Formats: sequence, structure tokens, C-alpha cells
Amino acid sequence: MEPILVENPNRFVLFPIQHDDIWAEYKKQEACIWTAEEIDLSSDLVDWNEKLNDDERFFIKNVLAFFAASDGIVNENLAENFVQEVQYTEAKFFYGFQIMMENIHSETYSLLIDTYIKDSEEKDHLLNAIDTVPFVKTKADWALRWIENGSYAERLIAFAAVEGIFFSGSFCSIFWLKKRGLMP
Repeated sequence: MEPILVENPNRFVLFPIQHDDIWAEYKKQEACIWTAEEIDLSSDLVDWNEKLNDDERFFIKNVLAFFAASDGIVNENLAENFVQEVQYTEAKFFYGFQIMMENIHSETYSLLIDTYIKDSEEKDHLLNAIDTVPFVKTKADWALRWIENGSYAERLIAFAAVEGIFFSGSFCSIFWLKKRGLMP
């Protein structure tokens, strides 16, 4: 069994910090906090309506649909598995904060869809991408199977792949827009 999963009767008390590396990652995460309300979408909306072509809008809609759906899956895994399984208090703090940040990301992606997409049917289609967008469904099905299956280490690697491969590829499109001076 992984040491992080071994029952710890002191898991309810934070101090003394016993895992400085995990605590440092928590503190890094804490320093990066932001909220969806801090984002000014007014110039993004102008770019969305006036500077992007139909193909670019289609592409970004699907990226946002993937993000909105996938963050919910990541959060489900964190809340249902990781935060309940780990016994290191520092790791519980880390995962708890990660859940909060994933909530903010999820809210933001949904807000972007809600802001950019005016047609209610299209908005519904994108917000339900796990069922309506084939590539999102394929990725979601792969990730969902890891919520229930595998050891902690295997699930950790699977969700690192979700974040590091699935998400990174999609983030490239956001950076592509930024590089072009669009939707800052």
C-alpha cells in the first residue's frame, strides 16, 4: 500500500507539518487563487463576434465544451476518491484546495459558453458535451473508468494524463488565440 494511504490517526490535525513537499505545493496553489468574476469578458466578446471566423468559433466552442465537461470529472475523482483516501493531512488540504480551484475553472468554462453562445439549443449541446460531442464523450468515458478502477497510483497516473495530455492539448488553442492578440 502506498504510504500516503496508510491510516493516520493524526490526520485531523495539520501541525506539525510532516510532508514539506506536499505542503509547499498546497501553498503554491493557494497563492494562485482567482475567481471567475475577476475576468473581464467584454473585449473577448468583441473578438468572438468580430474577429474570429466561423471555423475558429467552432473550434473554441468545442474546446470550452471539453473543459466544462472534463473539469466536472476531475472534480468527481478528487472528491470521491483522492481526498477521502489519502491520510496525509497536507495532501487532504492540497486536494481540498484543488477541488475549489477546479470548481472555479468549471464555473469559468461554463460562464464563457454562456457568454459567447447566444442560441439556447447550441448552449445546451455544449454544456452537455459528455453526451453530445463524440470526442468529449470518448475522453470522458476513458477518464470515468479510472474513477472506479485501479489502485491509487494507477488512478493518479490516469488523472495526470487527463490533466497533462487531454487538457494541455486544449490549452494550446487558448495560447494560439493569445499569440494572435485575440480574446486576452
